[in-house]
Amino acid sequence: MGSTSLFTDMPVFQGGMGVGVSLGGLAGAVAAQGGAGTISAAQIGFREPDFASNPLGANLRAIGKEVDRARQIAAGRGAVGINIMVAMQHYGAYVKEAVRQKVDFIVSGAGLPMDLPELVKGFPVKKIPVISSLKAARVLCRRWWSKYSALPDAVVVEGPLAGGHLGFDGETARAAGREAQQKTEEKSGLSVSGLHQKFDQEIRNIVVFLREWGEAHGRYIPVITAGGLRTRQDLEYQLELGADGIQIASRFVTTRECDADMRFKQAYVDCGKEDIVIVKSPVGMPGRAIRNSFIQKTLEGRIPPRRCYQCLKTCNPQETPYCITQALIEAVQGNLDAGLIFCGANAWQEDHIGTVEEVMRDVAGAFA
Repeated sequence: MGSTSLFTDMPVFQGGMGVGVSLGGLAGAVAAQGGAGTISAAQIGFREPDFASNPLGANLRAIGKEVDRARQIAAGRGAVGINIMVAMQHYGAYVKEAVRQKVDFIVSGAGLPMDLPELVKGFPVKKIPVISSLKAARVLCRRWWSKYSALPDAVVVEGPLAGGHLGFDGETARAAGREAQQKTEEKSGLSVSGLHQKFDQEIRNIVVFLREWGEAHGRYIPVITAGGLRTRQDLEYQLELGADGIQIASRFVTTRECDADMRFKQAYVDCGKEDIVIVKSPVGMPGRAIRNSFIQKTLEGRIPPRRCYQCLKTCNPQETPYCITQALIEAVQGNLDAGLIFCGANAWQEDHIGTVEEVMRDVAGAFA
């Protein structure tokens, strides 16, 4: 357990946040502190001049730029990787470009990355799938081994308190959020009731399976837990469950190094727990976001997309209630009333704009 089982100095992974929230600036700053900094590939090239006319080309070009920026900031410390969603159009092209840029790891969720081993074959990049259940862990591991003789280099286990698109149904995510708020108010300790207790057991089961699977095939497979985690107490509790590290996302948004506009960061600081809601994404998945006028507009009727940015496989521009790419770009640029502000369930606990060093020291300073 602990950082010795990971490939970074400290047992903290920074979650990939798109569009444009975690780019080379944030990822590099986390790596510079000995953690794992994660760039989000989701519409990463939105600032490129030809993004509207050539989104794929702009995105592939931006991967190299952001990886280079992160490496310069990291100055040889930690690890720099990229999050590439399986649901993205041209998934294989993004993976191959990330490999060409020699990232340290690829995190891949929003679907099971069944063919990731084939796409990175012959390269030393670490493969990290995102799963939310023991069933998914079994399916993925058995597929990778039977077809490619491959093993995950680590696994992210994402719970129902995560931000952005969720691997749970909307009601489960809402119920988990309500329980988290109640336990915070009552100061009753961690993971003591209902869904949280159930998911704690799921983590234990996944850990046991991956320990046994790894041992049977000659490799230790670290487990990184995610979703609503933000404190040293969270880290210590997850280590007790058997995890090797935790993934933190929302808390890194409220840092100076985060790549989002300051108004985006301030929305986290200003929001209350009642402002964090579950929304239905145009791609058919539930997501967690901060309530604002844009969300209200989506409830009142369809907002026709101005163009298609070729983002997700499951999106139909002729039917989608709004363009999620445009909504996320507006938000990260600070146009909050016109944008979707994704966040984690505990984002309301952020109360100031700090630094990455402050977060890393507070959460995992003892592990340095």
